[in-house]
Amino acid sequence: MAEIQNFTLNFGPQHPAAHGVLRLILEMDGEVIQKADPHIGLLHRATEKLAESKPFNQSIGYVDRLDYMSMMCNEHAYVRAIENLLGIRPPERAEYIRVMFDEITRILNHLLWIGSHGLDIGAMTVFLYAFREREDLMDCYEAVSGTRMHATYYRPGGVYRDLPDTMPRYKASKWRSERDAKRRNAARSGTLLDFIQDFTERFPACVDEYETLLTDNRIWKQRTVNIGVVTPERALQLGFSGPMLRGCGIEWDLRKKQPYAAYDRVQFDIPVGVNGDCYDRYLCRVAEFRQSNRIIRQCVEWLRANPGPVILDDHKVTPPRRGEMKDDMESLIHHFKLFTEGYCVPEGETYAAVEAPKGEFGIWLVSDGANKPYRVKCRAPGFAHLSAMDEMVRGHMLADVVAIIGTMDIVFGEIDR
Repeated sequence: MAEIQNFTLNFGPQHPAAHGVLRLILEMDGEVIQKADPHIGLLHRATEKLAESKPFNQSIGYVDRLDYMSMMCNEHAYVRAIENLLGIRPPERAEYIRVMFDEITRILNHLLWIGSHGLDIGAMTVFLYAFREREDLMDCYEAVSGTRMHATYYRPGGVYRDLPDTMPRYKASKWRSERDAKRRNAARSGTLLDFIQDFTERFPACVDEYETLLTDNRIWKQRTVNIGVVTPERALQLGFSGPMLRGCGIEWDLRKKQPYAAYDRVQFDIPVGVNGDCYDRYLCRVAEFRQSNRIIRQCVEWLRANPGPVILDDHKVTPPRRGEMKDDMESLIHHFKLFTEGYCVPEGETYAAVEAPKGEFGIWLVSDGANKPYRVKCRAPGFAHLSAMDEMVRGHMLADVVAIIGTMDIVFGEIDR
């Protein structure tokens, strides 16, 4: 008989389940994986180096594009780092707006995750359901910042502007009847807060729909139960965070353990898994849908009752209002200086981390007293998760690699900075 030997397989980057630019070299014994070697470096955009060549306030749009599924959470870490060095604190209303949009971002991220993870494993309908809800939340992004994805809405000292009093509306056209436009505009007649409140009222029923499709689905459980098991001790050693860590049974969440913004003033629970497999990580994220929805509702109630400023009035750090800038010479000078050379940040270093949808996203910032950072380093959660790929897939079948990549919720913008 011919001698049986292992063969090497290139999984990605063109594989539909490789999520963009992951190149995974698998050593196979038939259908069983002996070794996995994840190669990164196919996307590298030098975000950290670019940030070191620009004034502090001009890099907010760059961090947006790191994990391009968790836009405002990335911004939050970066502006918190700048605020730490400047020694400033945003107004309370701005902190509640940040918490609300962090949780909207968490739902946006998990919706894309559940859709693409389902599609990878073979469940198609959940993808269509998830994108239906994403559309509404993208409209919230657009309402406050003018753009559907890369918002650049958080600024050192607060947020770009207060929540708008109107929502964009659908118009009748040759693609959309008058009746359909009226149905879609039913929740859009009031303010942004009215629209978000309407969303929070109907979203739990949407999560029930996803669970009906997946949670007790026999095929889904066969593909995820006891796949990619990680023990709690090993998860800590590997540097896991977020749902990857909580799915292993460790109750660690920065929003509770090291509260920032207004998280110490809202009520929510930390969902925790038991077995540390793909199925538990799925259940953790589904539970996070419900907890995020709960936090958003509390923020909406607080924001309705508490008007006030959303950004500091210190024009050395924050731009003056446009009306003032057009009439007042001093405001025009502030505006010009701020957007051409920015502001000098006191010497020092800081690390600011947020509980991003994928785990702990941190920014280490070093200032030498100039108007641009001396050093910027991102702590991306996905990088630690991907480094555990070899350990998680050994002994599994080739098809299980897809389930494990899906459960990690990988986005390469942050991994390969």
